Amino acid sequence: MKEDIISRPTIMEVDIKAFEENVSEIKKYVGDNITLLPIIKANGYGTFINTRIEILNKFDIVAVALVDEAVYLRKIGYSKEILVINQPYIDELNKIEQYNITIGLSSKEFLKGLSNSNIQKIKVHLELETGMGRTGISQNDLEEYIKSVKNCDKVDVQGIYSHMSSADFDDEYTKKQIEIFENGVNKIKNHFNNIKYIHISASNGILNYPSAYYNSARPGIILYGYEPFEGAKQKMNLKPVCKLKSRITFLKEVPENTSIGYSRKFITSRTSKIATIPVGYADGLRRCYSKEGYVVINGQKAKIIGNICMDSFMADVTDLKNVNLGDEVYIWDNEIITLDEIAEKCETINYEIMCTVSDRVPRVFI
Repeated sequence: MKEDIISRPTIMEVDIKAFEENVSEIKKYVGDNITLLPIIKANGYGTFINTRIEILNKFDIVAVALVDEAVYLRKIGYSKEILVINQPYIDELNKIEQYNITIGLSSKEFLKGLSNSNIQKIKVHLELETGMGRTGISQNDLEEYIKSVKNCDKVDVQGIYSHMSSADFDDEYTKKQIEIFENGVNKIKNHFNNIKYIHISASNGILNYPSAYYNSARPGIILYGYEPFEGAKQKMNLKPVCKLKSRITFLKEVPENTSIGYSRKFITSRTSKIATIPVGYADGLRRCYSKEGYVVINGQKAKIIGNICMDSFMADVTDLKNVNLGDEVYIWDNEIITLDEIAEKCETINYEIMCTVSDRVPRVFI
């Protein structure tokens, strides 16, 4: 997206160089013999990095969550391997075949539907249930599932994978997951000779369990320079990729006892200078951030006052120096206000704040 066609003052600024440096850091951390399956689902965690074909082409395989996300990558010209890590739906089979998409497979019903379809052959990674409690082939069903896969001539098994649920804090549970995965991998390899990818480690696993890399790893949030758990940056030099910013579009002075915003949640206690900034909860700025939220204006923190609106919010700039109409306003700048600080105040995680910045906010790549 070119900045010269951006008319809205609210943008997400995405640093391509920071992304590439994070990739380099991850490669150094895991070693040259580990294949990276970068997770670029959900519009690259909200950054729209998934739209940059010149970045995608640096990877031999990328991973997404949905078949339609994979189709989009094909349409913009990505011709290498794409893995859909979620179990797709049976009515997506034609898309999967047409666009040469590799899928995660664990559903008995999907396998049965595939066997009865007109599909020639699709590539799959078998997903094992090791303790995530979401999808995957259970230990008890694995032998039977392997037989069903072997009896289906429409499946080309290229990978085996699973998901660590608690690799950021529960060592005992995670080691048990790795043990279950190891057993499952050995069983599958007894039946299939050409397993190309074996992976269980996402960002938390990469940072905390190097013995479980196998031959592939799936970096997610660390690609974008943010911590999957507190202290992660002490293990890897991560550079935040994005900043959310806007500008002051209205500036006024109001007397004491003036109500600000919906439901009169804020009443001025003095003569005050109030800035209006055109970004709201429809853009992904959580309404719950109204209570304790701040923004950065000219290197100074300004308190959000009143309820955040759908398209804008107000900030008290009475005590700030040299504030003018048109000044830049950072929702997060990764320095004075971090993404993690906002997530904590909204009682959520940094992943969610990034992913829910709406597509009406232009992404500007620098």
